[in-house]
Amino acid sequence: MSGWRAAEELVAEEFIQAEHEGKDRRAIELLREALGAQPDYTALAATHLALLELPVAPEFGFDEPDDLRAIRALRSGPSLRWPAPAAPELDDRMLGAWLGRSIGCALGKPVEGWMWPHNGLSSWERQKTYLLGIGPDEWPVRDYFPEHSPAEAITGEAACPASTRDHIAFMESDDDIRYTVLGQLVLQKKGADFTSETVARMWLTTLPYEFMCTAETQSYRNMVIAGDLLRGPEVDGAPADVDWSWMATHLNPYREWIGAQIRVDSYGYAVPGRPGLAAEFAWRDARISHTKNGIYGAMLCAAMIAAAFTAETVDEIVEAGLAEIPATSRLHADLRSVIAICEAHGRDFARFEEVIAAIHEAFGHYDPVHTNNNAAVCVAALLMSDGDFHDAVTFAVMAGWDTDCNGATVGSIVGARAGAARVPELWKGRLNDTLNSLVAGYHPIAISECARRSTDIALDLLDVG
Repeated sequence: MSGWRAAEELVAEEFIQAEHEGKDRRAIELLREALGAQPDYTALAATHLALLELPVAPEFGFDEPDDLRAIRALRSGPSLRWPAPAAPELDDRMLGAWLGRSIGCALGKPVEGWMWPHNGLSSWERQKTYLLGIGPDEWPVRDYFPEHSPAEAITGEAACPASTRDHIAFMESDDDIRYTVLGQLVLQKKGADFTSETVARMWLTTLPYEFMCTAETQSYRNMVIAGDLLRGPEVDGAPADVDWSWMATHLNPYREWIGAQIRVDSYGYAVPGRPGLAAEFAWRDARISHTKNGIYGAMLCAAMIAAAFTAETVDEIVEAGLAEIPATSRLHADLRSVIAICEAHGRDFARFEEVIAAIHEAFGHYDPVHTNNNAAVCVAALLMSDGDFHDAVTFAVMAGWDTDCNGATVGSIVGARAGAARVPELWKGRLNDTLNSLVAGYHPIAISECARRSTDIALDLLDVG
């Protein structure tokens, strides 16, 4: 999915995005009719701009700002907060978080490409069919995915052999891990004073364009177009005169997809027990490429990760995340709905298939890499597992859609909650404490060294905020 998309595809997605944002449906249809069947680039560009400028319909019912102050004004209550754990507990929990992210990502990588229905099977049913083709003990997921199955003629082939149980010996490079590394580099460079410009410059100097996908691809290109605004030096940390709204929306119909949500783990690691500050850090990062629910998903997950270091229950972790996003947003409403789904099924892990089917029924109208449906999977994984590491990570992947992203996010949360010592050897042992990220200075690197650096950052920021 990396690389610049054709104008026809971008505008087609912008029509869908306009509907999600609650813009007037009649106005949308008039623009669609005016565009015609075979538009040229000029017509496509004009239609894109017209769709962006359409106002939200009065009857939409949601209020979804991008500004941090406005977001905070629409929250359901104040931020939750706990004292940070002391050493050596902090060291153990930080390593647990890094291991959990790596494990969840590696587990989901071979089936990430199965986001869409195939041969009459939904995203999650493809996994079930693939594993049951090997044997009845393979489902629910009990181990990393095998490279092959007798059922792959029906389901499709697994990808990423280096992350299958046949071969796994390290955490291979993946965008979910590279962004965690980048977040750490941003914090090492600027600490709590980093800005959106810091993040943007880190992208431009550290990540090749072909490493980007969807919203990040579009935003990266827009940064290059912005030129000198992002090439000049910062002066006393003052932000450059950058229109971040333009950066996140220009030819970027993916701005509410999952990209920002997968970039924020290091911000949660940086301020354990302080979900409000983690959410603010996530906002600074997310707004360079995302808007509305794309930003909120990033804030939610960063907050949940920060809370996981100290909160006693998964309910507290989820509520700490929800407390950082507008109660007037689609994401907040969707997550309240998924909580109700879990409660209706008694939060009984034995009923995981019923819950997954209900989630797909409720949120299947979103793209497989949208923020809202995948955030719903993450919340359900926490609630249905009651924080058990194995159950949480496997649920996050078995639920389908963006499997490696959700596995990684949930892995961070339950890994931070459990600590490395309680992460099952079945999962952590075969990574051999090794990450190959393709980021300079982090290829290869010990996962434990990444965790140590995150602990150093957290200790440096103890008195901030």
